[in-house]
Amino acid sequence: MKVVILAGGLGTRLAEETEVIPKPMVEIGGRPILWHIMKYYAHYGHKEFFIALGYKADVIKNFFMNYAALSSSLTVDLSTGKVTMYSSATEGWIVHLIDTGMATGTGGRLKRLQPWLAKETFLITYGDGVSNVELDKLVEFHRSHGRIGSVTAVRPPARYGGILFDGHMVASFTEKPQIGEGWINGGFFVFEPDIFEYLEDDRSSLEAHGLEKLAADRQLAAYKHEDFWQCMDTLRDKQLLERLWQRGQAPWMVWS
Repeated sequence: MKVVILAGGLGTRLAEETEVIPKPMVEIGGRPILWHIMKYYAHYGHKEFFIALGYKADVIKNFFMNYAALSSSLTVDLSTGKVTMYSSATEGWIVHLIDTGMATGTGGRLKRLQPWLAKETFLITYGDGVSNVELDKLVEFHRSHGRIGSVTAVRPPARYGGILFDGHMVASFTEKPQIGEGWINGGFFVFEPDIFEYLEDDRSSLEAHGLEKLAADRQLAAYKHEDFWQCMDTLRDKQLLERLWQRGQAPWMVWS
């Protein structure tokens, strides 16, 4: 299935990083979070991506245009400029880098991709969040209910770490566990092409004009995911994800 990743926002709450690069290019473990998201989808067999670009689109374009060369060993003949690549770390992905405007809403960005997505079910997510939601089960759930859309509902992470007890003794600490009440939109959507009937123009919001109207028409089902989910809104979030990666405890790292 084709995968849309919304990667055009300003990321103002992570200004420490996003004054220089777009938020999807902020690195976790030396790789952009966008790369982590794509690796996750590719693990489940979804390897054709439509990246909806906006703010600092050139940074993302340059990353993918140079990806093969920067992931390979090279021989450069300085007399001719000929470059020979060895052991290219190819991912087997097809990546469509589509400019969708600087000030376009999330729904407007998706609407601009309609010519490529108008004939089949597709996946979509935001370019700043990771999870261990089982995509095969999400797609199976979507196909089972026959509605236009499915949204992954997640438990929001607590702001602070938690304490695990052994009687009155502290057994261990946990970092930002998923809380036990309340649900939020975690992204990781599945849509039928009929979603485009709910989006009008660049000003459309996927959340306000898409999801809310779908819900009012009883065309949006929620796939409840109670395990790991984390967005990267702030520097604190980035540092948490980095610690999980460095410790080898990143729940989204399912690929070998």
